Parts: sequence; C-alpha cells; structure tokens
Amino acid sequence: MTKMTLASYPHMLGFEQLERVLERSAKGGNEGYPPFNIEQTSDFSYRITLAVAGFSEQDLSITVEDRQLVIRGRQAEDSGERVFLHRGIAARQFQRSFVLADGVEVGEAKMENGLLHVDLTRAKPETVIQTIKIKKG
Repeated sequence: MTKMTLASYPHMLGFEQLERVLERSAKGGNEGYPPFNIEQTSDFSYRITLAVAGFSEQDLSITVEDRQLVIRGRQAEDSGERVFLHRGIAARQFQRSFVLADGVEVGEAKMENGLLHVDLTRAKPETVIQTIKIKKG
C-alpha cells in the first residue's frame, strides 16, 4: 500500500510544513495526565484549561518552542516530614504539548481554583489579491 502525502496532490503547493506539523503532533504521545479542555472563546480566540490541582505557579512553566506550546509541571521534592498512610493524589511531573498554527499567539495564563488557563488568539486573516504581470519571453 502506498503512503499518501500532501506531495501526492499536485495542486497543494508549499504544504510540506503542514505535513511535518501533523507528523510531530502524531508522535507527541501525550498521556492522559493532566486532563485538559480546549474551548473556542470567540471566532479568533481559544482557551486551554489544564487541571493542575496541587501545583503552584512556581511548579509550572509555559514556553513556545518551534510553534509548539509546551506546558510543564514539576512539584518540589517532598521534604520527607510527612508520613502518608495513603497517597492517591498524583504528584508526578508532566509535559503537555500543543502544536500552534501560524498566526496563533499565546496570550495570558492564569491559575484559578486548581485550573491553569492559557489564552490563545489567532490573527484575523486578510484577503490578499495580487495581479501578476505576464512578460514576453
């Protein structure tokens, strides 16, 4: 069976970057922790919400690396003074990645009731009409 790529379509020019982005997101392998929501808050804005109960603002980092939003969480080491009879609340580190389209910018991030909200905006696309002159050979 032949693998279909965007290069297989002769009218789709310059979409190699899109193909690389799709491959990268498929290889992301994000597990289910922490759970998250993605909502569209307007025609040109989105909000990613992660459930990060037990993490403080200092335990979290948000970066944009090569058009990829990366959210990492790592809690400080327990001093060992507490003795748990049962430990059911996860205290593990995590990394969540989200591939961003061109024109999507990361806005503010805020913590609220154990939820981390990250706001994104997408630039309104402009209609471009260009006339190309034809020269004689």
